[in-house]
Amino acid sequence: MDRPTVLITGTGSYLPNKCLTNHDLSLMVDTTDEWIQARTGILERRIAAPGELTSDLAVQAARQAMAAAEIGPTDLDLILVATTTPDLVFPSTATFVQQKLGANVIQIPAFDIQAVCSGFIYALTVAEKFITAGSCRRVLVIGAETFSRIVNWEDRNTCILFGDGAGAVILEAGPPSPDSASKRGILATHIHADGGYAHLLNATGGVSKGAEEGLDPRIKGVGFVQMRGNEVFKQAVKVLGSIVDQTLAASGYNQADIDWLVPHQANIRIIESTAKRLGMDMNKVIVTVDRHGNTSAASIPLALDQAVRDGRIQRGHLVMLEAFGGGFTWGSALLRW
Repeated sequence: MDRPTVLITGTGSYLPNKCLTNHDLSLMVDTTDEWIQARTGILERRIAAPGELTSDLAVQAARQAMAAAEIGPTDLDLILVATTTPDLVFPSTATFVQQKLGANVIQIPAFDIQAVCSGFIYALTVAEKFITAGSCRRVLVIGAETFSRIVNWEDRNTCILFGDGAGAVILEAGPPSPDSASKRGILATHIHADGGYAHLLNATGGVSKGAEEGLDPRIKGVGFVQMRGNEVFKQAVKVLGSIVDQTLAASGYNQADIDWLVPHQANIRIIESTAKRLGMDMNKVIVTVDRHGNTSAASIPLALDQAVRDGRIQRGHLVMLEAFGGGFTWGSALLRW
């Protein structure tokens, strides 16, 4: 039996109302707007309000995506939420999203995926497999984070980087394409991980580790983000170029065929270095890091939704998504819009 194509039929996004500028940060830690811009390209980021949970952000983005796809919550077969900052240890944030959307009445499966900044690519890959296997026809995939909740606001090297937000897509099964050259939807995905680099980018606590005796009381529980930035930068640039080449080769395309690159929005220097390695002009790269900061698993769907809604990404365009995150994890997805 021919496998269905997997189409993105709707996108959505949501940003909290509170805007934290570089000037605001300069009043909190020893930094300046110029220093932050020069090293990260970030001008501002959004911060979730007290009581505003990751699931709340996710639901707002999901509603936009469903409206764009012209479907309702009871049309879904599966909900996946990529997040590093869940509402609770359990139940999964995806089950809260299911309930808040009203999809619990049909009792569809819902679960979280944790691959930090690569989480959306991982979730997209899982959703594609469910659809091509015939288990689902419509899947809601969300990347959502309240990363500000695990930031150490006394550490100027990390607190300047992160923000909160959510992005979502609807994946739907389409008819099999007899012609690979004209096939739409997801063409290929690849995901990887190497736990040998966990010490370079991680959180200082956790459910198991945070319960140990002798830890600083401030880092019990989930802890704070900590990162060795220069070493992370080198590894990110190295693997992102190779993962894009791997996904292009699997689809029969080359770098010159890409119409748009939608990268994880971690740092403008990583984005520029990756684009240079791919031989891509920055005019073909979707950049939102200046206004969003690093929103971890939410960054790619946030950027994708913006580029779809402002008309840059058009029907027939070849779009490459790629991400790198703690673990290390990394991945890419190639799709024909």
